[in-house]
Amino acid sequence: MTLILGIETSCDETAAAVVEDGRVVRSNVIASQHDLHERYGGVVPEIASRAHLESIEPVLRAALNEAGVKLDQIDAIAVGNRPGLIGSLVVGVSAAQSLAWATGKPLIAIDHVQAHLHAPLLTENQKPETRDQKPVFPALGFVVSGGHTSLYAMQSPSEQTLLGSTIDDAVGEAYDKAAVILQLGYPGGPAVDRAARQGNPAACDLPRSLLARDSVDFSFSGLKTALLYTVRGRPSGRGKQARFERSADDLTDPQRRDLAASFQQAVVDVLITKLNRALDHMAALGQPPHALLVGGGVSANSLLRERVAELGEKRGVTVHLPAMTYCIDNAAMIAGLAFDYHQRGEHADLDLPAIATTSLISGS
Repeated sequence: MTLILGIETSCDETAAAVVEDGRVVRSNVIASQHDLHERYGGVVPEIASRAHLESIEPVLRAALNEAGVKLDQIDAIAVGNRPGLIGSLVVGVSAAQSLAWATGKPLIAIDHVQAHLHAPLLTENQKPETRDQKPVFPALGFVVSGGHTSLYAMQSPSEQTLLGSTIDDAVGEAYDKAAVILQLGYPGGPAVDRAARQGNPAACDLPRSLLARDSVDFSFSGLKTALLYTVRGRPSGRGKQARFERSADDLTDPQRRDLAASFQQAVVDVLITKLNRALDHMAALGQPPHALLVGGGVSANSLLRERVAELGEKRGVTVHLPAMTYCIDNAAMIAGLAFDYHQRGEHADLDLPAIATTSLISGS
């Protein structure tokens, strides 16, 4: 049995977790900063880093207590050191470095984006279910979050090749902007999803940007603009002098829900089309995937989960979606993925840096 303590502070969640043998979550503690950032409609980096400093020690203690273990029983310390807000990352990396130095335990560096692809394989306080014993790799990995929309051909939990990514807005960012346009509140993704479930997805014909015929890249900026013009009309003038015909204040609640549903339908149609293309692409390369791994905050979206499950049945691919707890940023996915690195002896030095960008841009 291998126990790994994971630490995650890439954005606005201070998290620590203990995971057994890469899959079984013994504890998963998250301190949210939602209330601190709500008034600003988004994450304020300076506020986030200060909140991490206040929360990191009690969160670590809670994770060890919940797991029923002491620090000297931990086999390795893992931390998400990239990508993210530098000020936030530094808090988690510094904590991990200190614990590794004090205990003499190995330090493992984890890419936050890569960890999201391990989240669907986590189970809680039990051995992996029978379905998890089926072959997983090669797999198609799909990260859908506020900062990333990417497809990967995965050879193992820690080896993947980038197939496609967004050329402008990430899907979660598009949801946040749609929520602002429709005045649905913060955080945007869940707000749009809630409204969409009560609306008519056929009420408004919004565009689906699919790019080239075989492209597995994404673009959501045009959809966002189309929604803006549908709500407020075409602007006259440019820049700060631009004036719209109307305001979102003029929308009725039913209209707001219908627009949310139409937006969500357009987004998910694009995501499913690109997944189909990626599956075809991997098959053409002689690597038909055994499974589809979906991770990131948008993997909590109700329509996406429904459509991905249907896609898996249609294409004969096992779909792994994370439990709702592991859709958001968490440390269990950090500790879980670290098990693969630990088994291969891939440990980091104590001068591990915090890095703003992902290592997966080139798929290496």
